[in-house]
Amino acid sequence: MLFTWSSFFKKPWNPDGKHCYVTGGSAGLGLALAKLLVTKGAHVSIVARDQGRLDKSLEEMEALRVSPSQILQAKSADLFSASHAKEALEHVCQAHDGQAPDAVFSCAGSSKPMWFVEMTEQDLKEGMDYGYWVQAWTVYAATKMMVRQGKKGAKICMVCSMLGYMSFAGYASYAPPKHALRGLADTLQSELMLYDIGVQIFFPPTIYSPGYENENKSKPDVVKEIEGTDDGLTPDQAAVGMLKGFARGDHHISADLLTDLFRAGTRGSAPRVNFIVEAVYDFISYVGTPIWRRGVDAAIRGHARAHHQYLEDRGFFKI
Repeated sequence: MLFTWSSFFKKPWNPDGKHCYVTGGSAGLGLALAKLLVTKGAHVSIVARDQGRLDKSLEEMEALRVSPSQILQAKSADLFSASHAKEALEHVCQAHDGQAPDAVFSCAGSSKPMWFVEMTEQDLKEGMDYGYWVQAWTVYAATKMMVRQGKKGAKICMVCSMLGYMSFAGYASYAPPKHALRGLADTLQSELMLYDIGVQIFFPPTIYSPGYENENKSKPDVVKEIEGTDDGLTPDQAAVGMLKGFARGDHHISADLLTDLFRAGTRGSAPRVNFIVEAVYDFISYVGTPIWRRGVDAAIRGHARAHHQYLEDRGFFKI
């Protein structure tokens, strides 16, 4: 967008000299965002599980530093519990005299699209872990640290998905936690005003990352067909769009027109970005979303016979 009310009334957020904490920072969007922040003069700490990938990511970040004073670090951690998330955050903050980060970007997570009837109990539990808790625990730890230290002006940004606005077949273990993450962000955007802490959430479309390639291993063919209408973004494109919206102060951040339309149609009571532009998007969404939905439903219904045969071939009906 060319202009938003938040950017009109105040200066955009500037990462130069600020400590930015990025989870999921060893690949995909997280790494692209971390590198972008480094080029803008930020102190950047990345956290992920794979130490080998973290080491390579840190080398890439070091090559982009713009000042010898920048503090760049990587921490290997499992973020699926409150205690581990707290420990990881406190560890990287030691290099900053124990002070909470100026900005937290919670980018960790993954998806495993498949048919609901084929999911195991473990698949559904892991859906919540990888789609919600891996971010929620970091937000929980960061909020407590910021509030206790009186870190006014600090900012937190979660990463949702376009599927946080809608959903369709194949995403029964992924879309629900993303809707929950949106609910958390909308709640905290209101609550953390008490402490002058900003909360934002990014809704990217398909991102062509290593995670996307892994998703396709379990993704049903008809879901791939439906997603063929989504042009998607590279991690670098997504990171640029995310940081622009973050700097403007958008509560719901999007980086493409299709997500803008879904946002306009399902925004609810979330703060608006630009009521003039979104009035136009509201109308387009009102007309276009039902057309898109009919197309998706037609594709699913047309797949019914092949799907029944698929389940029969795997012995589903014999259990």
